[in-house]
Amino acid sequence: MRVLVTGAAGFIGSTTTEQLVELGHDVVALDSLVRGRADNVPSRATFVEGDCGDAHLIRSLGAFDACVHFAALIEPADSMNSPETFFTNNVSQSFTMIEALIETGTPKVVFSSSCAVYGNQVEMPIDEDRATNPRSPYGESKLMVEQGLRWMAERGRLRSAVLRYFNAAGGTLAHPERHSPEIHLIPLALDTALGRRDVLSVFGTDYPTSDGTCVRDYIHVSDLADAHVRAIDALDEHAELTLNLGTGTGSSILEVIDSVRRITGREVPVRLADRRPGDPAEAVASNAKARELLGWSPQKSLLDDIVSDAWSAHKSF
Repeated sequence: MRVLVTGAAGFIGSTTTEQLVELGHDVVALDSLVRGRADNVPSRATFVEGDCGDAHLIRSLGAFDACVHFAALIEPADSMNSPETFFTNNVSQSFTMIEALIETGTPKVVFSSSCAVYGNQVEMPIDEDRATNPRSPYGESKLMVEQGLRWMAERGRLRSAVLRYFNAAGGTLAHPERHSPEIHLIPLALDTALGRRDVLSVFGTDYPTSDGTCVRDYIHVSDLADAHVRAIDALDEHAELTLNLGTGTGSSILEVIDSVRRITGREVPVRLADRRPGDPAEAVASNAKARELLGWSPQKSLLDDIVSDAWSAHKSF
C-alpha cells in the first residue's frame, strides 16, 4: 500500500510510520516540524515537510491507498486559553486536507481522535455508545472532525476509521516520547527522576477516586500503532468505524509516580497543585469493539512495562 501519515515526526505518528515501513508499505511521512522532530521519521519513509492543510501540497503528492491522520495540536489546557487556534489547526486544516485527498482518489482515512470527546464520565469503562460531551476546545475539535468524517462516509465520499485512544505512553528506543512542550505525566515524571526538573506537579488531589488523583488508561504507543495499521485493512469491510483504544484498566497519577520510582530506583519529588480546567476525574476505555473488529489486543501495556520502556527510551536522548 501507499500510505500518507500526517504528523509523522511526532510520538505516535513516527511509531506508526515505523510499523508501516517494516510491513513493506510505501509511506510518505508529512510533518510541519512545528512540534515534530525530523529525526523521528524512519529513514525508509519519504519525508515531506509541510502543513497537512496545504491543499496544493496534498494534491501534488498524488493518490494514496490510505491516510493516517495524526497532525494536530494536543494540549487541552492550552486549548482553554486559545480555542480559535485549535479549531483552525485541528478542524479547518483537517478538512482542507481531506477534501484534497478525495480529489486525488484516496479512499481511506484513519483519524487519530481522543477520549477527550467523552468529557467527564462517571461510569467506567467507557464504551463507544457513551454520549459525547467534550469539556475542552481540544476535545471539541476532535469531535468535529469525527462528525465530518462520519457524514462523508455515510455519503460514500470516503471510508473512515476514528480511533479514540486514551493515554498514549511508553516509547521505543527509536521513538521516545518527547513533546515540546511536554505535557504528559510519564515523561515529566522521568525527567524529574533524572533531575531535569526539580519537582513534578500533581494537579488535583480531591477527585472522587481511590487516592484523590486523576485516573487514566495508559496504552503503549506500539499497541496504538498496531491498531492504526489494522484499521487500514478493516476499512475494506467497514465503511465507517469508531473505536476506543485502551486497556480497560485505570491507574491514578500517584500509582504512575510509584511505578516510576520503582522502575528508575530514583526519587520523584512532588508538588500538589490545584485542579486544571477540563480534566475529568477518570477516563478508562472499554476496548471490546476494537478487539472484535480489528482482531487487536494490547501486548505491551501493563503499567510497569510502559514505564520501563519509556525509561529506556527516555535515557537514550
